[in-house]
Amino acid sequence: MFHRTIISALLALIALAVPAAASAASSPAVVFSKVSNIEGEIKGGLYAVRDGRLNQLTEDPTDTEPNFSPDGRTIAFARNGDLFSVRPDGSGQRQLTSGPEVDSVPIVAPNGKYVVFERRASAGAPADLYTVGATGGGLRALTSGANDDREAVFAPDGKAIVFVRGTADAADAINDDLFSVRPTGGNLARLTTTAVVDEFAPHYFAGGILYSRGESTPGPAAYADVFTMRRNGTKVRSLVAGVGSAYVEDVSPDGHTVVFRRDQGLWAKRIGPGKARKLSQLPDNSETSSVFSSNGKRVAAFVALENEQILVSIDVANGRQTRLADAVHYGDDDGTIIGPVIDWQPVR
Repeated sequence: MFHRTIISALLALIALAVPAAASAASSPAVVFSKVSNIEGEIKGGLYAVRDGRLNQLTEDPTDTEPNFSPDGRTIAFARNGDLFSVRPDGSGQRQLTSGPEVDSVPIVAPNGKYVVFERRASAGAPADLYTVGATGGGLRALTSGANDDREAVFAPDGKAIVFVRGTADAADAINDDLFSVRPTGGNLARLTTTAVVDEFAPHYFAGGILYSRGESTPGPAAYADVFTMRRNGTKVRSLVAGVGSAYVEDVSPDGHTVVFRRDQGLWAKRIGPGKARKLSQLPDNSETSSVFSSNGKRVAAFVALENEQILVSIDVANGRQTRLADAVHYGDDDGTIIGPVIDWQPVR
């Protein structure tokens, strides 16, 4: 059923204690999707918020999962089972894939020349990983078979991709492990082998790969800790463990800091010895989606409850927040969904 919310205070900005010269400078955009059902009329598309101004980039309500190119000049996104790209001002829209398959979760390569994405034969079917040129063409399968391959992430140098593979055991239970593959489809390697727990939410960091380990299926039994390992799967070490599950959300562009969700909080931690710092309190039973800015100094966070959705920018150093957008439940027939996938425009 359509989630029943409506934007009630879009762009209610909270001033940050920053020098006048810094606040006057143009900041990078945070892009997200929004779809509304108002009295039976469905509208939406991709939106970008920058310096307190909201711009609508596209006008198709099925547009979702935006991902910026590393130079910040284009956004890859999914639309009704195909992939498209568009410039940050909404111009230059281009279709990248087509066909009966369901394509989703586009991630632009570090060199900006191609996009890796998930392709399913139909909605709900297992996914394979594919690549396509950043302007279309050159479609290539990276993985194939009955396994469910997803959550692909590029290494910073673009020479490898780590991803989650869900494999059915003898009892048809799905177990998630981490694999890596080159962007050409070669050198497929299994990085984790655990029969009773899942590995998921992988991210590269300065010393290797960081990920969550636990039960990845949503529900009361879900739990996770944070681990690190080298790129080849060796030297596995615990990074965040103990009371309260910890779920990886993003790693800073310099590869030295992780932001993760634990209990009712969003936390940041230097990867290595030392304690984590709480960036923000989260409401009970909330879901989050967070991403670092390109300089690692801020985190854009989407927080969702049953009756409320909030998009904020958080200063990593002091925890101060700027509210970018929010939505509040108001009725049983109409409503608006924002997010949950967001991305912050890279700045060289």
